Amino acid sequence: MNTDSSDQAEANRDVLTGTDWTTLEHAYGSAAEAPRQLGALLDTDQGARTRALNYLHNTLHHQNTLYEATVPAALYVASILTDPRATRAVDKDHHSSPGSLRAELLRWIASVANEVTDEAAVLSKHHGFPLDDYAPAVGIQTIRPTLLAASLPYTEESDRHVREAALTACIPVLDDPRLLHHRQTLVPLIREDLGTSELWQHRERAIATLNAWGEGSSGLEGQRNPFLVCDSDLPAEDPTIWRANRNSLEGHSEEPPF
Repeated sequence: MNTDSSDQAEANRDVLTGTDWTTLEHAYGSAAEAPRQLGALLDTDQGARTRALNYLHNTLHHQNTLYEATVPAALYVASILTDPRATRAVDKDHHSSPGSLRAELLRWIASVANEVTDEAAVLSKHHGFPLDDYAPAVGIQTIRPTLLAASLPYTEESDRHVREAALTACIPVLDDPRLLHHRQTLVPLIREDLGTSELWQHRERAIATLNAWGEGSSGLEGQRNPFLVCDSDLPAEDPTIWRANRNSLEGHSEEPPF
């Protein structure tokens, strides 16, 4: 990482202590507890890391919603991707997606960024809720270059789970007009990695992205039976390789906060 990137990462980590979280809200009200919960992402205890990851999904980004606290949380998550402790494991079950904490954090960034894509903007406006009128959405749009800068280096990671997760994090932020020039660089990686992934969701994402970018997806195989359950590609006989939190590739399982 170059000096500029290191400085940016350090600035993002300062968000944890420099943000007045008591003035921000998440799915259940005040985000006063966010610094403690987010700090636990790098805890030495695997259970604590898993609970912190669940907090990211189920409180700060509940049911794919962006909240005031989601924006500084995203900056913090981006800042800790380079931390060696991000290679640690988190708890898994048969609904979960594979990989280390770093892969999970990248998937969370992808989920957050997906809420402010061009497609999301069109849908929101159609339903009478333009993203430009929603401060958390504007906040995520504003920090897309930072999210890309943090995620992009991992698109060439030796760990395939991290590499694929990084690609899913980069794709949605590249709707940003400031970042369009990065698309061409990622096309072969999307084709070679996401397009041949063991996860059908990644293969479908590769096809949809390449087609949307005008690159074509000839030769890639999507989900042959769209009515199969979401984890149809997963080896059910080995539940230990999947994560306890099912949010990274599926819908949320918690009850809504209302």
